[in-house]
This record gives sequence, structure tokens and C-alpha cells, in this order.
Amino acid sequence: MMLSSLFGLQLQVASPLLAFVLVASAANFNQDIQVTWGDGRGKILENGHLLTLSLDNSSGSGFQSKNEYLFGKIDMDIKLVPGNSAGTVTTYYLRSQGSTWDEIDFEFLGNLSGDPYTVHTNVYCGGKGDREQQFHLWFDPTKDFHTYSLLWNPKRIIFSVDDTPIREFKNLESIGVPFPENQPMRVYSTLWNADDWATRGGLIKTDWSKAPFTASYRNYKADDACVWSSGKSSCSSNSSWLSQELDIAGQQRLQWVQKNYMIYNYCTDTKRFPQGLPKECTAGAG
Repeated sequence: MMLSSLFGLQLQVASPLLAFVLVASAANFNQDIQVTWGDGRGKILENGHLLTLSLDNSSGSGFQSKNEYLFGKIDMDIKLVPGNSAGTVTTYYLRSQGSTWDEIDFEFLGNLSGDPYTVHTNVYCGGKGDREQQFHLWFDPTKDFHTYSLLWNPKRIIFSVDDTPIREFKNLESIGVPFPENQPMRVYSTLWNADDWATRGGLIKTDWSKAPFTASYRNYKADDACVWSSGKSSCSSNSSWLSQELDIAGQQRLQWVQKNYMIYNYCTDTKRFPQGLPKECTAGAG
């Protein structure tokens, strides 16, 4: 399905007022989120303003958004598992359904006390990922809540932390690079045990004496997200954020993060791609 059809026939909205009413807005977890697994380990608290996911040696937990979205800006405040979080993974991502799914990933890989979290990012299109970039953060993400944002529009995907962009993945379909633009996605988050790979390649195992491990969430916002329902979008084609890009200051912040805090970039991993780097890498889109 091409972009022109999405924003031509299918994104027609009866009036600007209706478009405003239908666009997803900030509310509370009871209205927006469904805890989907964990047998009570995922909890919505404080009248819907706080959500916690927990992990013990029996199970982790997870939730998903009630709405599906086709393009949007999604914000979530998260306080990651404190202390010795080695072996644990907290995820926050967008994903579609089916065997050829699209996905836009934040994953937070735990570590020993005092060692930094690894922020793992990836973009899947048609069930294929392999576009990993990893970062450390310039603060301790376990001491307080910080805002993690995904901007997904027809031109680009921007990963941000506290409004500082850390990664941009541009739409380069014109040179044959797949880009997620046809499949609506839900927001998901999970907390689970991955000590076979998460911390130092699996060398550091989960210390279950520290369980339960808990991650906390608040201020879920999908104000600028296009709700997809019954084959139609809630957004009109003139929504300004649909063409949003990084300004000069944003580009400078992105460069600062990538220079000082990026620890892995698939676009420079020539050993992994002996036949040549992916097209988006040489075009500067990764």
C-alpha cells in the first residue's frame, strides 16, 4: 500500500473537529493500556497514573496499548529496574501483527550495580531487523523517571530520550530500503529474563536473590498518534508532525549522543556484513 493511498482515500476525515476528537490523547493507563501477561505482576496503580511491571524467577510481565496506530509520536516516562539488574530486559516498542511484522524497538539491558544500562534500538520491516544501534545514557535511568519517545512518520523514525534524539532512521524506499509504513502497530512493554544474552553476552546471570525486579511507568502520551480502526486513520494528511524532522539544534544533539554514547552501530560493522554494508548505511539513513 503506497503512502498516497493511505493519505488519500483512507485518511479522509469528515471535519477538522472530528480529526481532533479521534486523535489519541493523553489519558491514564486504565483507559489506554491492557496488562496482557504476568499473572498479577503487572499492576496499574494510583488511579491509573502509575504502572509497574515485575519479574521473579517464575515469570515476567507485560502490557500493550488498546489502540493500534499508523504513524505517531509516543512518549512514556520509565524508571528502570534499580540495583543489580543484570540479566533483565525491559522493552518498550511498537509492533504489528503477523509473520512479516514491522517493529520499532527500545530495549534496556540490565547490568551489575554501578555499571551502565545498555539501550538497544532496532527497526524491523517485513519481519527483518538487523538494524541495531546501542547506547549508554548520560544519567542513571534507575534513579528517576525519564521520557523515552518514538516519532514515526512517513519520512523518518526518531528515537529520543528526554527530548534528545539518539537515533534517526530515514525512509529510503527510493533506493530499495524497506520502511514501516503500511502496517498499524500497538505499543508494547515487557520485563523479562534474558540472562542467556542480555548482560555481557550472557556471562552475567540474573541474581534471583534480588527479585522481584520492578520497572515503573507513567505519563503515557499518544497525543500525536493516528489511531487505526476499521481500516481508517484518525489523522488528516495535513497534520504537521507527519513531516516533522530534526532542526539544526536537534541534529547537533543527535551527533553529540552518537559521538559520546553510542557503543554499537550496525552501519560500521564490516565484519558482520562482509559483502557490503546495508544500503541505508552508505546513504546515511541508519
